[in-house]
Amino acid sequence: MSYSLVTGGAGFIGAHVAKYLLDAEKQVIVLDDLSGGFEENIPKGAIFIKGSVVDHELLEKLFNDYSIEYIYHFGAYAAEGLSHFIRRFNYTNNLTGSVNLINEAIKYKVKCFVFTSSIATYGALPPPMQEDMVPQPEDPYGVAKLAVEMDLKVAHEMFGLDYVIFRPHNVYGEYQNLGDRYRNVVGIFMNQLMQGNQLSVFGDGLQTRAFTYIGDITPIMADCVHKEACYREIFNLGADKEYSVKELANEVMKAMGIENELRYMEARNEVVHAHADHSKIKVIFGEYDTTSLAEGLKKMAVWAKKTGIKSSSKFENIEITEKLPPVWLED
Repeated sequence: MSYSLVTGGAGFIGAHVAKYLLDAEKQVIVLDDLSGGFEENIPKGAIFIKGSVVDHELLEKLFNDYSIEYIYHFGAYAAEGLSHFIRRFNYTNNLTGSVNLINEAIKYKVKCFVFTSSIATYGALPPPMQEDMVPQPEDPYGVAKLAVEMDLKVAHEMFGLDYVIFRPHNVYGEYQNLGDRYRNVVGIFMNQLMQGNQLSVFGDGLQTRAFTYIGDITPIMADCVHKEACYREIFNLGADKEYSVKELANEVMKAMGIENELRYMEARNEVVHAHADHSKIKVIFGEYDTTSLAEGLKKMAVWAKKTGIKSSSKFENIEITEKLPPVWLED
């Protein structure tokens, strides 16, 4: 029996892809250390193995015990801004852990390795960002993602490992970790509103992003392994329409039915405008669904209210405190 391995399958995107695969009657193994995900997110029917891609001995045993046909690698700590201050942690989890997985994929002749990279690889290149641009990441998270992209390319050239790389951006929806204060602005806003708190906005709030509803991209990420035109390619993936953070805050308040004020804080080091061109993926999958921001937020709001307030815990292993935004130190 052959399996699809979904790393980070107790987290956000991974849980959605795992469920989609199971609904398509695939055999699924979820590997997750539950550092950012929750066991209740893991879809019924998946084999769950608690552990990290950093643990190469665990991976060796897993691949020895199961016949793994496809890998969907979502297991990463995706906090761009925080990555400046947790450099060792970032590279250990997002780069070394990925390489551990690539090693096993090569040894056991996996058919295709699906990797979720990030729009962070482009850095501050002018939008709309296109796949043929030379990446210029501006944070260690983007550097790590780009390094894995490059490693997959040379792994194919040396060993024949096929892969598909996606650069999704600003994805939101059900299963997002509402208690993570460092990433996923939609979840942060919803959690703050449920607590009666002001919405935290860095700088003037005029930074722009294209916010992507998870249900729009899950089928593409799951089904790409069955389309050879996707193999050995890099694809942007997400929504086309960009919004400012201030506009997003207002839309979240409408979706939640809760009003509050914005709390403007000192600007942090981040790319100001980031959205991407999606022409390349549409050549293969056509015009995929793009849920409007208002409609997607309504769906997530229903789930968020049912889930309830989540405590916003501090990251305990900050390696550099210089220039760390003060809000990230608050209790």
